[in-house]
Amino acid sequence: MAIHPTAIVAAGARLDPSCEIGPYAVIGPEVKLGPGTTVGAHAVIEGDTELGAGNRVFPHAVLGQIPQDLKYRGERTRIVIGDRNQFREFVTVHVGTTGGGGVTRIGSDCLFMASSHVAHDCTVGDRCILANSVPLAGHVTLEDHVILGGLSGVHQFTRIGRFAFSAAGSVIVQDVAPYCMVQGDRACVSGVNTTGLQRSGFSEEQLGRVKDAYRLVFRQKLGLREACQQLRAEHGGHPEIDHLLAFLDGVGERGLVR
Repeated sequence: MAIHPTAIVAAGARLDPSCEIGPYAVIGPEVKLGPGTTVGAHAVIEGDTELGAGNRVFPHAVLGQIPQDLKYRGERTRIVIGDRNQFREFVTVHVGTTGGGGVTRIGSDCLFMASSHVAHDCTVGDRCILANSVPLAGHVTLEDHVILGGLSGVHQFTRIGRFAFSAAGSVIVQDVAPYCMVQGDRACVSGVNTTGLQRSGFSEEQLGRVKDAYRLVFRQKLGLREACQQLRAEHGGHPEIDHLLAFLDGVGERGLVR
């Protein structure tokens, strides 16, 4: 294990022998770091925070601090992080709250660019990208392969579906359906994330069904329930459409970006 002599690693911290800890980094007593994880200079990892294998925590990132929630009273809550994520400079990730299930959860292969923020009780899937200065408020859910452009902001309790993409500066205050691109203040749907789907291996047939779904839900001026009924009748049984329908069935009081 390579631990710089100026780093502070508390007794009780569990670090795999292959970890590297940089100058003046601080590792708290309940932290668990998996194989091949590196922590840069002046980074801080506190609280009950668990990182899997191959994560990179860059200088001045802070993981595991208490929530920015005035209802928090010091309850024991935690962060669980998967493998091969990158937390760039000045990224912050906060532990959960008892009111939100107690866990802030991040999947694998995500990139959190400089100064992005993951608040308490968020759930972030695999292969997500938060560009520079993107904040997620509390209780936000990102499905897999979500990309949020720089300076986008996401309101609390909002869900963003798989393969969704937000243009820079978007203000997202409602759920964003899978496969969609959004932009603006307040964000509106601007099209299908065709490039992202193609890069991820969607076939022409799958892409065609997604585009049909987009036209039904967002361009036919149908009510959401009516659009879902028609979509289920025309394309139900295909995994990409069934996932979209399940997401739309879960739209709550915050509503859907349309």
